[in-house]
Amino acid sequence: MTAFGYRLRTRPPLVCVEDYRAAARRALPTMVWAYLDGGAEDERTLYGNRTAFTNWSLRQRVLAGHSGADIGVELFGERLDLPVLLSPTGLTGLAHWTGELGAARAAEQAGTRLTLSTASSYSIEEVATGTRHDHWFQLYPWGERAGFMTSMLDRARDSGYRTLVVTVDVPVQGNRVGERRTGMGHPPILTPRRIADAAVRPGWWYGLLRHRRMTMANVTGTRGAAGAVESVAVQQRQIRPDLTWADVAALRDRWEGPFVVKGILDPADAQRAVQIGATGVVVSNHGGRQLNPAVPSLAALPAVVDAVGDRATVLLDGGVRSGSDAVTALALGADAVMVGRPCLYGLAVAGADGVAAVLGILAAEIRQTLTLMGVGSVADLSRDHLIAMN
Repeated sequence: MTAFGYRLRTRPPLVCVEDYRAAARRALPTMVWAYLDGGAEDERTLYGNRTAFTNWSLRQRVLAGHSGADIGVELFGERLDLPVLLSPTGLTGLAHWTGELGAARAAEQAGTRLTLSTASSYSIEEVATGTRHDHWFQLYPWGERAGFMTSMLDRARDSGYRTLVVTVDVPVQGNRVGERRTGMGHPPILTPRRIADAAVRPGWWYGLLRHRRMTMANVTGTRGAAGAVESVAVQQRQIRPDLTWADVAALRDRWEGPFVVKGILDPADAQRAVQIGATGVVVSNHGGRQLNPAVPSLAALPAVVDAVGDRATVLLDGGVRSGSDAVTALALGADAVMVGRPCLYGLAVAGADGVAAVLGILAAEIRQTLTLMGVGSVADLSRDHLIAMN
């Protein structure tokens, strides 16, 4: 029995993120899997996020004499035990009923933090009261500044969230063909075949029906199927294609703590974010779920680091599936990385314990990779530790 109450008895054992991905695929209905794992259109951006790491090899120096690698980082004045944060992911309760609350508790156990999505299955207040530390809050700038956004900021501040992450790469919803083909459109479309596909996964089905964590809890108080439909309607009504930098600057003025802009791929946009007062940026293409084809996050990272890395925290989100991936991003200048899908895989397999297991795997792989490279700390990484393969 593990700390969160699940028995991780699997055959064969799950020893890497890809193992958890395969197990999650078996655990989830097809339409839910398409939502959690798919990307936009032909998924070139999704694929590019992964293959971008193959453009780099890690430099190995032997007999370095390091008995153990330090993998901790400091972000916005807070020390974390590993350079991996949990990305904001919407409707996480579809992967497992424990959702964001379970993931946040697993993050705490690993010594890191969750970024709670506006579209989360657990509310701002539920996660705040159910955890010990101040996790981060991610805001979709939906609706009017004096209405929805102000309400979200006030709720997050009153609940003790200190770091705000504003996602700016969703002026419209990306064309997620795989979701639409399987019925996870707006709204979801259920057919007898799709219901049967869910019914053959009784554990997932039971958790969904009993706990009804299928709604965006921050935008509706209605649970269950009716709440899911209402959530989608609110999202579609509130999404704003006309937002400008002035709108983000107004949010910066309303937030006193660390302020991070997520969805940056161009160094000029990174500079603009810092100019309006952002203390951090996340280099991200929304996991390949928005513009397709967009530049892979890792490919965009060096130019953003060169543009603002001396003035702001730079995080990398997209494609990290192993400790060596994380080390590559850190060597390119990221202060830390964010992971979304890997933790959803763990959640789908075993709830909070699955998330803790995935984070444990990444931590062990980062430490092992550094030791094999002859590097004593993530703080020592630089581009000198990389060899370009193209």
